[in-house]
Amino acid sequence: MSKKELGAKGIVMPGAVFVIGTYDEDGAADAMNAAWCGQCGPKHVALNLSKHKTTDNLEKTGAFTVAFADKNHIVQSDYVGLVSANKEPEKLKKAGLTTTKSEYVNAPVINEYPVTLECKVVSMAPDESTGETRIVGEIVNVLADEEVLTEGRIDWKKVCPIVFDSVNAGYLLVSDRVGNAFKDGSKLM
Repeated sequence: MSKKELGAKGIVMPGAVFVIGTYDEDGAADAMNAAWCGQCGPKHVALNLSKHKTTDNLEKTGAFTVAFADKNHIVQSDYVGLVSANKEPEKLKKAGLTTTKSEYVNAPVINEYPVTLECKVVSMAPDESTGETRIVGEIVNVLADEEVLTEGRIDWKKVCPIVFDSVNAGYLLVSDRVGNAFKDGSKLM
């Protein structure tokens, strides 16, 4: 089998689409779509963000929520990534999204998304070479709509989360379970 060189490109497997919720200095809710994010420990997430209203909000409040974009909210999820709250302060309303204040952190929970992580900022590290900031947040609570639970656990098949395909600039649906972590490899032991 031959391989073709594609050059130096930032190609990684499609990743979760985070909708990051924050409050500004006046207590107004904001949200942005971010794909350069992920889990970076058992109870931590990492966000890699360029300068946005969200990064300003994070510096001021030290808290955020992460809603996982899902199949039922692709349009809204994409919209909050396209439009800045600096230019459109009513962007959540225009997207048809509503919020409730988190009970655990100073950040909004976007009611329409079925799974939300409530996080406190544990570090913010600007990288002057890229103009981006790496934010690490500790997950202090997870909220899930009851209809996406099976036996008290999040059932991702019910959530229908989407992932961002950076190669083709598209959203893909997370598919079926195909294996068992920490078990299937034991067949080779």
